[in-house]
Amino acid sequence: MYQKIFAWVHKYERHISALAMVAGFVADNILFGRVDDLWQTQLVLISYALACLIAIPLHHFIEARAERGRPRPRWIVLLTFTTQFALGGFWSAFVIFYGRSAVVSASWPFLLFIFLVFLGSEYFHKYHARLVFTSTLFFFALYSYAIFAVPVFTGSIGTMTFLGSGVAAVCVFELFTVLLRILGRERFLADVWRIRAGALAVLVIINIFYFTNILPPLPLSASATGVYHSVVHSNGAYVAVNETIQSWGVRYLGFAPTMHITQGESLSAYSSVFAPTRLTTTIVHRWQLYDMAEKRWVTRAVVAYPIIGGRDGGYKGYSTVRIDTSGEWRVSVETMDGRTIARLPFVIEIAATQPTEETIILD
Repeated sequence: MYQKIFAWVHKYERHISALAMVAGFVADNILFGRVDDLWQTQLVLISYALACLIAIPLHHFIEARAERGRPRPRWIVLLTFTTQFALGGFWSAFVIFYGRSAVVSASWPFLLFIFLVFLGSEYFHKYHARLVFTSTLFFFALYSYAIFAVPVFTGSIGTMTFLGSGVAAVCVFELFTVLLRILGRERFLADVWRIRAGALAVLVIINIFYFTNILPPLPLSASATGVYHSVVHSNGAYVAVNETIQSWGVRYLGFAPTMHITQGESLSAYSSVFAPTRLTTTIVHRWQLYDMAEKRWVTRAVVAYPIIGGRDGGYKGYSTVRIDTSGEWRVSVETMDGRTIARLPFVIEIAATQPTEETIILD
């Protein structure tokens, strides 16, 4: 029975490996609610890193012994599944956190990468390719985890914190390569430059994403946003006045709403930004109008306010700006260094009378 099970596992190893990654992805979506200061969350993510730190070098050690004529134990496939499960768990944690952002364009690099991971797990099935591939994925996981873990533990966010995250990831990955060298020197030396080239490529790509503002400003994320005719803070709640009639696309598909205002009326932008406990920073609302003549967005107002992390529903705030021009508008919710957390597009139409309005309580 034991032999039949492992024979079946060996036969479908590649497919089961992909399923193991999916299982890790699903497990996190069930278990995780927020990825910040909860010790259970940090413990799970650290356990994923330790699983990779042990399983990948041990698999490498067994393969190196096999090259010298030693038999491979049947349970070696369990190391592959462990690695895939841990990496799948990492991707899921990242998607949960990126998914909090209201800007779809800020999340696409990770979603695209996850798709490529599944393709790669089917293609890189030979030992040498698998070692280089999984080592590169492990560095990506380490770096991605460090990007939001370091701000959680330091209580700060910005370029220096981001660079510190890279240093932390490189140090742990260096320990990983030392283990590979100790456990299988010849096999490691055959692949060392490809492993380091893969890690360097990840390092360069993530830095390009960061400094070109493609990478969202982890660990900040928008939990609720909107543009309204007015917003006030009353009796511990944020109360907004909104137009009663909105299209089906606005209500359910997230299309840019059309705001009907009288000449010189003010509008309010509301945002609830989630930040980890102990993290203190400043949020900026950048109001912009699209200039049809110059084909570019022109900043019409900038409003900033400080936030303190740790609130489950996010730190809530709003800005109010007088609108005097019809056309395409947007409010970008940003960090002080201009990194976009969320973006709220809307269209302004000047009307002779006030539209039908309703009062709502904001989350």
